Amino acid sequence: MNLIIGTLLGMIAQFLTFLQLQGRWKFEWVRENPGWMMLLGVPISYLFMESVKYMVGYFDGQLWPSRLIGFAVGTIVFTFMSILWFDEPINTKTGICLSLSILILLVQLFWK
Repeated sequence: MNLIIGTLLGMIAQFLTFLQLQGRWKFEWVRENPGWMMLLGVPISYLFMESVKYMVGYFDGQLWPSRLIGFAVGTIVFTFMSILWFDEPINTKTGICLSLSILILLVQLFWK
């Protein structure tokens, strides 16, 4: 259960990070209110901290799995958000990088 909770919190944090950093090119309000977007960093940081707490708990105190899973989840969320919000296609280079991220995720989850 810790792994699921940690992953979900990480996904939410990654989505909010995408909104915070890339939202200015999609939403006028985000572009015109950078102060509010900076304040969004506080709950985002808390979500990341909680995500890591749950993942480190799941992996018996090991730090690396949480970092690598967080990286992979961030790459996957970024991919889907850039497709949904910006219609940005996946070219060969991006596809290879995304595939490597998924491979990193699978290694962390299934290699015991």
